[in-house]
Amino acid sequence: MKIIGPRWPSVAGLAAAGFQLATGVQPETVAITLTVAALCYLGAAALARPWVAWAGIAGGSAVVVVTEAAGFPWWAGVGAVALVLVGVGLVAGVPRSALTWQAAALVGYGGVAVTALLLAPRLGLILGGIALAAHAAWDVVHYRRNQVVPRSLAEFCVLLDVPLGVGAIVVALVG
Repeated sequence: MKIIGPRWPSVAGLAAAGFQLATGVQPETVAITLTVAALCYLGAAALARPWVAWAGIAGGSAVVVVTEAAGFPWWAGVGAVALVLVGVGLVAGVPRSALTWQAAALVGYGGVAVTALLLAPRLGLILGGIALAAHAAWDVVHYRRNQVVPRSLAEFCVLLDVPLGVGAIVVALVG
């Protein structure tokens, strides 16, 4: 990573956004990205371990795949895992403020993401893109406060959320 240096999370975020845009961004792709991002934050808060947010990328993606393979909508699996995480956080006695804010963020962003899937594809892509780009503000707050998730993850998310969100909007408007 010496070639990339200390900005590797930015490079990784841009690469992830570029890959998704290059392979054909769809409303469901944007919705899953947004919801899994919020789930990563909730996992870190529920376990009071910032590094869990990085593991949550793979974990949240696995939840989506396994839930769909079982014949259920991916968002049902994310919701079930979120409920378990909140329960674990409450039993473990983690700071309530962080747990509450992250759970509320997942409900808010996840609700918008699922709503986007119910709309006409272009409109859903626009709504999902707006919500994903707006999630970058959440990332910036966490980056600046250096709380809940590692700064590297918040940086990664900003450089994933903004280009992918704006790109989704552009694709919807010109496509």
